[in-house]
Amino acid sequence: MTTVLAVLLGIATWSFLEYVIHRWAGHDRRLVKKTPFGHEHTRHHSEGNYFAPTWKKAAMAAVVVPLIAGPVSAVVGLQLGLAYSLGFVGFYLTYEWLHRQLHVSPGVGPYARWARKHHFFHHFHKPSMNHGVTSPIWDWVFGTLEWPEQIRVPERLAMEWLCADGDVRPEHREDYALRRSKKSAA
Repeated sequence: MTTVLAVLLGIATWSFLEYVIHRWAGHDRRLVKKTPFGHEHTRHHSEGNYFAPTWKKAAMAAVVVPLIAGPVSAVVGLQLGLAYSLGFVGFYLTYEWLHRQLHVSPGVGPYARWARKHHFFHHFHKPSMNHGVTSPIWDWVFGTLEWPEQIRVPERLAMEWLCADGDVRPEHREDYALRRSKKSAA
C-alpha cells in the first residue's frame, strides 16, 4: 500500500462516515435524540445558520482520531496509519469548511452550484434525501439521491448571500425561489 493510497482511503472513509452519520444519527428518529450529533443537527435544520460550536467538533475529533490512527497504524504500520488518518481528518475538515460555506457564501463554479442545490434540497424539501454534503456518491449507492430543479427556500431561513431587497438575487433565480410565510404573503 502506498502513502497516497492510504490518504485516499482515509478520504473515502470520511466520505462514507459523512453520509452514515448524517443519514442515521441526524435523521433516523430512533437515533436523533440519543446522539449529540442528532441534537445539533436538528437545531441546524430548524435555524439554518446554526452550526455546532467549533470546540464540540474539535473535542469529538480529539476522541475519534486516536481511535482510528492507533488500530490502523497497528495493522499497516505507522507511516501508512498516519497517512490514512491525515486523509480522514483532512477531508473531515474540508467537509466542515464546505458545509459552512454552502450556508454563508454564494460560492463560485459548477461544483459550488451543485453542492448548494444538493444540500438545500435536503434542508428545505426532502430531509430523507441527499445526505452527502461533499459528494453524491453514497446517496447514489444507497438510493437517496435526487437531482433538484429549483429550490424553494423558506423566507425565514433564506441565506444572506441568496437575497437582496426582499427577494432572491437575479443571479440565483434559476436555482432558487423564496417560499413566503403566510404573514408576508398577506
